[in-house]
Parts: sequence; C-alpha cells; structure tokens
Amino acid sequence: MYKYLLGLFCCSIFALQAAQDYEVVQLYTQDELVVLINNNQHLARVKKDECQLVQDIEAHATKVQEPTYQFLWGDMLAWGVCVDKDPELGVYFMWQAANQGLPAALEQLGRYYVKGTLVQRDIAKAMPLLRESAGLGFLPAQLQWADLLVKGNGSPKDYEEAYRLLHHAIIADKKTHQRAVNTLKQLSQKMPANVVARAKRIAP
Repeated sequence: MYKYLLGLFCCSIFALQAAQDYEVVQLYTQDELVVLINNNQHLARVKKDECQLVQDIEAHATKVQEPTYQFLWGDMLAWGVCVDKDPELGVYFMWQAANQGLPAALEQLGRYYVKGTLVQRDIAKAMPLLRESAGLGFLPAQLQWADLLVKGNGSPKDYEEAYRLLHHAIIADKKTHQRAVNTLKQLSQKMPANVVARAKRIAP
C-alpha cells in the first residue's frame, strides 16, 4: 500500500512538473493578429506556438467569421501549416476575409492572381483587389498596384489615385522607399504635370 501511494505521489509530481513546463498559449487578439499578418509572420507564429490553437483558430474563422482568423485559417489550409493541406478550401477562406475588407487578404489574393500562385494567372482579376487594398492604406498593395499600372495594366483613370496614395505613404524601410520613388517617377511620366501636382497636394 505504501509503495502504491508513493508511486501515485511521484506520478503527481511528474505530472505537475510537466504541466508547469508546458506553456498554455493564449488566443491572439485582433490587433496582435493584424500585426502578425501585415508583417507576414502569422504562419510562423502558429508553428512557434506548436499548433496549440488550431481548434480555436478554426472556430473563430468558421463560426465567429472574424476576417483576420478567416485569413489565418485560409493560409494554414492553403500551405498545410498544422493542418492537412487543402488549397481549395484555403483560398475560399482567403476570399471570405477579402469580402469583409481585410487589406492583407485583398492584397494576397491580388498577388496570387498576378503570379499564378494556387490560382490561374489573371491580371484583370488582380487589379480591383489590389486597388481596394491600396485604398485601405496597405502599402504592399499600393506598390504592386502602381507597378502594374506603370507596366500598362489597368486603366489610365487610376493613375492619379495610385500616385496620390503612394506619394503620401509613410515608408520607413530605405529599400522600399526607393522602390516607391522609382515607381512614382515612372507613373508621373504617364500623366500631365498638373495632374501629378494635384495628386501631390491632396492627401488620402
């Protein structure tokens, strides 16, 4: 009996120690998840957290239908992160997030259509996605949209708006800033000087 009780005590100690060593991960806040997504760190974070939040993420995407979680869940499915890979369902959830106006979802889908990633390459389909994301202030979309316009895609009617958004964007990274400078220079050559001047004056 004594040995039995001693064994239970030892098992309890080991279990308590294991529980203390196992850190319970809290669900991401909306603000935290937006930052992770915008910095393209959301999938890395899920892996770092050892896939502990898969059920919670799925519930927030499918039941609560929060766009940030729809995007995260879609990316996880598309690339097989902590779940079985299902690109078709992944893109579906990306679209759900985009339809709710999540800038990163709009931009990613636009980029996928530009590059032909997971979907067929379709610049015409990409342009309105990037335009909407750019209008919401998402810098990666502003850069891509302007680049595509410079290359002759889209409508000349969008030149001024694309120039205005990118000209007034705050860009800390030097390499990205120089890319914006080059793109603005090329885009300005497609417009009359007075239109360029107007775009510079009117902040978004």
